[in-house]
Amino acid sequence: MSYEIVTRPHEQNFVDWSKDKPEVLVLTGDLTNSCEVGKWRDTYPDRYFSMGMAEQNMISMAAGLAREGFEPWLHTFSVFLYRRPLDQLQMSVAYPALKVRLVGFLPGIMTPGGVTHQSIEDIAIFRAIPNMTIFETGDATEVESVLDVVHAVEGPVYIRMLRGEVSRIFPTDEPFVFNQARVLSLGSDITLITCGVSTEEALRAIPLLQERGVSITHLHISTLKPFTDPQVVTALKSAKYGVITMENHSIIGGLGSAVAEVMAENGVSAPLQRIGLKDTYAHGASQKYLMAEYELDAGALVKRVEKALGRSLNIAESELQEQRSVSVHSSAKVEGL
Repeated sequence: MSYEIVTRPHEQNFVDWSKDKPEVLVLTGDLTNSCEVGKWRDTYPDRYFSMGMAEQNMISMAAGLAREGFEPWLHTFSVFLYRRPLDQLQMSVAYPALKVRLVGFLPGIMTPGGVTHQSIEDIAIFRAIPNMTIFETGDATEVESVLDVVHAVEGPVYIRMLRGEVSRIFPTDEPFVFNQARVLSLGSDITLITCGVSTEEALRAIPLLQERGVSITHLHISTLKPFTDPQVVTALKSAKYGVITMENHSIIGGLGSAVAEVMAENGVSAPLQRIGLKDTYAHGASQKYLMAEYELDAGALVKRVEKALGRSLNIAESELQEQRSVSVHSSAKVEGL
């Protein structure tokens, strides 16, 4: 499995996209280059606001700007958009349903920074907030095309954004579509539903599973709220042996929980297995190590499929294509965290 690697896909694309949108502003929480808006700041200095490490104030200011007709795009790490400023987020932004855009980088365990930087419960929190829309990018094409989708939403939006060196999995002429899953394969044995970086990880295993005769329906989810795409229900009902979800997040409250709710509401009785963090915090390490340590990788998916089928597929770890590994301190990531 080999994909084009795009370096810092958000950086120039966001500059170009913002050119004819004077209402678009950027607020950052002392993480300008880490969140790929250094060039944006230099291009539109009058529309850029550095708020320092004061996320509560940043959220409140964004709310005021939105009330005056601006469209503030907050750029910081995912964890700093909801843990510290949750009251301001709920009362100043979500309650009045303002057009504030929360661009969260390093979602889940995508950082070696440990528990202080890992947003492992962000989807669960944001799903519970009324008026909130939630998107998650899965590749460079979605990073580039999510901007138009966000811009069209009237209320607040949270985006789990990818940065640095990002694979291009989906063709550039197949952009992000609001509340529409990407159907990556169709089958009748297992229904697999993935989001974010978990989709690329799943794609390491799926060809080997298919070679062993496993028939898989695979859906990639980009819109986590609302979660009402009828394709999801159709896919869930087609699963003969079970449903598996795979996410870079706790198994509590995220994609797995959303799928469980849909299954219950639609009378889908297939067994459900959720791949994600199992009600635990993760420690700091490389993405590759953490995904293996906490069973979020392709090997974990193989084991879950075997459990659903009730038989071994004899897939060795060496057969799984080597995961693309990007150094934390690569040229695409100006700051280590």
